[in-house]
Amino acid sequence: MFRRIDLLLLGTTVVLTLFGLAMLASVSVYESYQLTFRLYGVGTNSFYLWRTFLHVLLGIGVMFATTIIPYRVWEKFAKLLFFATIFLLLLVLIPGINAGWGTSWSWLRVGPFSIQPSEFLKLTLIFYLSVWLQKREQLIGTFKEGFIPFVTLLLVSTFLIAIQPDLGSFLVLCCIASAMFFIAGGSIFHLGLGGGLAAILGLPIILQKDYIRQRFMAFLYLNDQNVADKFGYQIRQALITIGSGGFFGVGYGKSTQKFGYLPEVKGDMIFSAMAEELGFMRLLIVLAMYAILIYRGYRIAEHAPDRFGFLLATGITTWIAVQTLVNIAVNVGLFPLTGLTLPFISYGGSSLIALLAAVGILLNISMHSTSEASLARRQSRKKLGGWALGT
Repeated sequence: MFRRIDLLLLGTTVVLTLFGLAMLASVSVYESYQLTFRLYGVGTNSFYLWRTFLHVLLGIGVMFATTIIPYRVWEKFAKLLFFATIFLLLLVLIPGINAGWGTSWSWLRVGPFSIQPSEFLKLTLIFYLSVWLQKREQLIGTFKEGFIPFVTLLLVSTFLIAIQPDLGSFLVLCCIASAMFFIAGGSIFHLGLGGGLAAILGLPIILQKDYIRQRFMAFLYLNDQNVADKFGYQIRQALITIGSGGFFGVGYGKSTQKFGYLPEVKGDMIFSAMAEELGFMRLLIVLAMYAILIYRGYRIAEHAPDRFGFLLATGITTWIAVQTLVNIAVNVGLFPLTGLTLPFISYGGSSLIALLAAVGILLNISMHSTSEASLARRQSRKKLGGWALGT
C-alpha cells in the first residue's frame, strides 16, 4: 500500500515544515529574548525555536498516524469530531478558560499550553461536509434540501469564529465550504447568495472591533499619509521589509526588521521576513513548493477512489491553497490584515498540527487511489447524472 503513497507531496510537506523551523530560528530571536527576559529575568534567543521544534515533532507524529489510518474512518467520526470542535469554540467564550493572543481571544488554556480550536474546525468541517455532501449529492442543487441546510451549517460554524473575532479563519472556512458545495453540484446562484448572507451576517460582527475596522481603513487608504501613519504601521513595515530584500536578499539570519520593527514577524508576517533574508529569486523556490503541494493535492482528489475521498481531498487542498494565498496577499498589501498563518512555516502549534494531520489524510487517500477506482467513481457519477467538477 505504501508503494502508492504520493512521495512528492510528502517530501514537499516535510521540506516546507523544516524550512519553517529554520526560518523561525532566524526571525524569532529578538521576540524570544524579550519574552524570556520579561518573564524570567534572563533572556534567551531560542524560546520560540524550541517550542516550534516540539510542534514539529508532534505534528510529524500526527501526520504519520493519519497517513496509516484508513481515510474512511473519518467518515464514521465526522459528526462527533465536528460537534466536539464546536463545543471547544463555545468554551473559548468563557473567561478564565480562554486565552488571548494579540487582539483576539481564540485559544484555550491546557496547563502550560494553549490550543486554537478554529484551526481544527477547518479540518472537522471538511470531514462533516464531505459526509453531508456525499449523502445529498442528488439534492445539492435544490433550494430547500441543498442550499438551506448548507447555509445553516455554514452560519453556525462561522458565527462562533466571527465573535472571537477571527477574520482570517472566517474567510478560510467560507472559502472551503463554498468550494466543496460547488464541486458537489451546488448552484452558482445559491453559492453567491450564501456568500452574501455570510458576509452580511458575519462581517458586521467582526467589524464591531475597532482594530479590525482600522485594518480595513489602512488597506483601503494606505496611500493616505494620515491614515497610514495612524493605522497602517504593520503593513507599511511589511512592504519595507519585502522591498529591502531585493532579488537575492540580505542573507539568512541578517534581517534587521525582525528586531522589533515588524510586528508578528514570526507569525502572519513571516513571509515578509523571508523576502528580506532570501530575496525574490529564492522566494520563488518556496512558492514553487506550495504550488507543487496544491497541485498534488488536487491530483489526489481527481484520482480518489470514491466520492468521500474526492470531497475530502478537495476540501483539504482548498484550505491550504486559500490560506497560503491570503497570507501572501496580506504581506504584499493586497488584502487587509487577517492574522492567518503561512501554512507549515509560521509559528503556531495548532495550525501546524492541524495542517500536518490533513496532509497525512491526503497521503492516505493517495495510497488507496488507482486509475481503475477513479474511473469507476466517475462512471458511477455519470449514471447518476452528475456533472460537477471531478465527476
